[in-house]
Amino acid sequence: MNKLLKAVMISAGVLVSATAVAADYPTKNIRLVVPFGAGGGTDAVGRTLANSAKDVLGQNISIMNRTGGAGAVGMSFGAQQRADGYTLTVVTREIASLPQMGLMRHTADDFKLIRMVNLDPAVVLVAADSPYNSINDLIEDAKKEPGKVKFASTAAPNFYLMALEKDQDIKLNAIPYNGASEAIPAVLGNHTDVTMVTPGEAIAQLRSGQLKALGVMSEERIAFIKDVPTLKEQGVDVVTGTWRGIGAPKNTPDHIIEKLGAAFDQAMATEEFKSFMETGAMTIHNLNAEEFTKFVYEDTQALGSLIN
Repeated sequence: MNKLLKAVMISAGVLVSATAVAADYPTKNIRLVVPFGAGGGTDAVGRTLANSAKDVLGQNISIMNRTGGAGAVGMSFGAQQRADGYTLTVVTREIASLPQMGLMRHTADDFKLIRMVNLDPAVVLVAADSPYNSINDLIEDAKKEPGKVKFASTAAPNFYLMALEKDQDIKLNAIPYNGASEAIPAVLGNHTDVTMVTPGEAIAQLRSGQLKALGVMSEERIAFIKDVPTLKEQGVDVVTGTWRGIGAPKNTPDHIIEKLGAAFDQAMATEEFKSFMETGAMTIHNLNAEEFTKFVYEDTQALGSLIN
């Protein structure tokens, strides 16, 4: 057999093998790394999405909680796994912020982003008996006495607060708390004046009337709290929030990314997933791989303007 014919046959064999792999994937269980603890919002979204997607893919998707470093440990772990489609990672907004703060070695470029899953704006919250009835009431007070208004901060730094402070040239007294589960009681107990969390984190207190929303930091009003105006409606041009999506190690073959993307599209369209998100007051925001990649790049730039 001459060399040319042998080369052609080998090439053909490689093509057939690659096609077979594409058609067969997945042939075993998939692991989804969640970079936050069990029971939290990111964990709940990841588990529900995995449960909805497993029937589409025909393989179980197990959850691996890898916590630490405000998400840095889990996302870095996921980025370093074999690029074979069998280890995926829930990526969150921290992939855009932590590397710029020197708190995470890996960046979004270490992943192929598959799908954005949800996007939730922040909402500005005060106790029901607060004297503040609009975002401009709070801003006016903050301008009169810088540092007077006490802010229950769910993270340090708090990018929701930083965006408002920069836009309005104000300064609040940020008091650190360990997430929304501590910040909300601090406002309810009048230990602080205001906090900013996602609607799902405070929906119970909003529905019961314990908290009052001064505005939502989105382009348009959201269905879960449709009576709450946006900050933009009140003349304050601040849009910010948090997001979650799914990524795979950057060298994962494109055909696997495409198959996973199609599976997650179907999973997000299931009644199970839609009902879960609606009950939790979380917004499904499905962006494909190209759109998601562009979104993360732009958000990284926006956060950079606050950090640097």
